[in-house]
Amino acid sequence: MTGLWNRTMPRALAAAASLAIASTSAAAQEADAAAAERCAALRDVVLDAAFVTTARVIAQGETLPAYCEVRVTARPAVSIEVRLPLADWNGKLYQTGCGGFCGILGRADAGGGFINAMGPGLARGYATATSDSGHHGLSILDASWAASNPPAERDWGWRSVGETNRVANALVEAFYEEPTERDYFQGCSTGGRMANRAALTYPDMFDGIISGAPALDYTGLVATKFSWLVQANTAADGSRILTPAKVPLVAQTVMAQCDATDGAEDGVIADPRACSVDYAAVACEAGAEGADCLTEADREVLAKWRQGPVNAAGEQLYPGGVPEGSEPFWALWLTGREGGGAGLLPGFVDNFGAWMAFPEDPGTSWTAADFDFEEDPARLATMAAVYNADDPDLSAFREAGGRMIVWHGWADPLVTPYKTVDWYEKAAAAAGGEETLEENVRLFMIPGMDHCGLQPGPDGISQASLDLITALERWVEQGEAPTTVLADE
Repeated sequence: MTGLWNRTMPRALAAAASLAIASTSAAAQEADAAAAERCAALRDVVLDAAFVTTARVIAQGETLPAYCEVRVTARPAVSIEVRLPLADWNGKLYQTGCGGFCGILGRADAGGGFINAMGPGLARGYATATSDSGHHGLSILDASWAASNPPAERDWGWRSVGETNRVANALVEAFYEEPTERDYFQGCSTGGRMANRAALTYPDMFDGIISGAPALDYTGLVATKFSWLVQANTAADGSRILTPAKVPLVAQTVMAQCDATDGAEDGVIADPRACSVDYAAVACEAGAEGADCLTEADREVLAKWRQGPVNAAGEQLYPGGVPEGSEPFWALWLTGREGGGAGLLPGFVDNFGAWMAFPEDPGTSWTAADFDFEEDPARLATMAAVYNADDPDLSAFREAGGRMIVWHGWADPLVTPYKTVDWYEKAAAAAGGEETLEENVRLFMIPGMDHCGLQPGPDGISQASLDLITALERWVEQGEAPTTVLADE
């Protein structure tokens, strides 16, 4: 019997194991087929004022699980994408904003980063959703879609957030046959503005919100401040005054005088408000020129950039200017690169002023040079009501029990951190004090970080250094208020 056992049992066990594997494989295939059928069935879901255009299964990738991708158009023209994990859904929705003037559905996910991207949520088992904010654009700098188009401006301003959430929740229930347990929103820049606008316009919609480098006051920021920066650096002949070649000298001078203001010489300025830079030591001698010194015109540009926009009476039109310590990031946003074109900022302001800033569109002939700091700020009021999200009264969101993490880089040269700090201080006052506000809303200012952490700082800090989802989950779901948003702390 022993010999028979030794000869036959391994074969029997192997056969049983093969049968179990085959059975498991068959069950998995059946589950996959059933999920694919459920996904395809979403094409027939009836939605109020919206319709499904496509529904297809996307196979598992290196970092993302297999999911059902559903595309929807919410009338009049909000394109929405919803991603539904085929297995191991965590019961929650993760909705994201978009950058610039948006207009490209799911653009953020092509870059592989965290900002405005659905991928990080999907990887954690969330159903995820985003939109193009209500229009198609040739790039995130293209605002021509807004030409005499109030519905599209309204959708970009706030409505696309609500429509995306409505559609996503309907598809979640149709696919999983149960509603979400939690709804979260994450966005940076324009997405950050959308995040704050969600808290104001839809205070009951999201349990938790992540608002990064929020462009809260789009009319003040893009029309007024950006026009100021462009005009300050434009010579009479239309050329740039402060050129890319001078930026390294500016950066070195700033760091030499400001690095130690926080008590540590580490190549990072903890708070640029503590800096006061004197460029006399690097001033050009009369008639001299070159990358190794700053002319009087260069220094005038820097003074205006640091000051921020004012009118003829000296009244500040927007909080603060370009922060010290942001110089390593100027090439992308402000100055452009040597031998190349200008930074992205002029394109933003020219398109915004031409098609979005005013009740009557001046059109393509308008440029930042046309902005009148005496008359035009008042003309922005009509569209400010459509776009802006800098109202500091978050009482409805707080009363609904929502939690919001706001974060901003101190070295952001595009969306000034001074506006975010100003808004937060006003929000604290409206709430009756910072201690009360912090029960629901917390601000994290990050030294050395670029706009949305898109470019690594001199110390390597970037969006990859953050773990905002974990921080928000712990706060909302476990009551553990965040003390940091950095991944390694």
